[in-house]
Amino acid sequence: MTEKTHFAHAYIKGVDSMPRKAGIVASLVRDRYVADAVVILENTPRRAARAVLKAVESANANLLNGKVSIDPKTIRIARISVTAGTRIRRYVPASRGRALPFERVSSNIFVEVAGEEKVKKTAEKSEVKKPAGKENK
Repeated sequence: MTEKTHFAHAYIKGVDSMPRKAGIVASLVRDRYVADAVVILENTPRRAARAVLKAVESANANLLNGKVSIDPKTIRIARISVTAGTRIRRYVPASRGRALPFERVSSNIFVEVAGEEKVKKTAEKSEVKKPAGKENK
């Protein structure tokens, strides 16, 4: 019986972090198992790690709560990307009545996970054989 791969994704928009900084954190867990990625992100001392962890856990939950039973040990991060989100223009007061512009940059985090379907046990493997020579009394 061949195992079938299933995919699920999560897309978090408007994360208050620069795309370059969030991309560094995302590259730490690219192409890893989800269990390993969660441990890495929980111990990463960067602010963007919290948002990437949320996206990974959300994609994992989306896959596990689907219509097909998935083996949790086989779930891997198939794709993870960080893109630039919306930019909000703001101004800071400066000396001599001036206003200096700056932009608040956000990020969008996309995570896709893949997992193998659980193999159903066949009737042959579940049968228990009695030892030869012993009879029930």
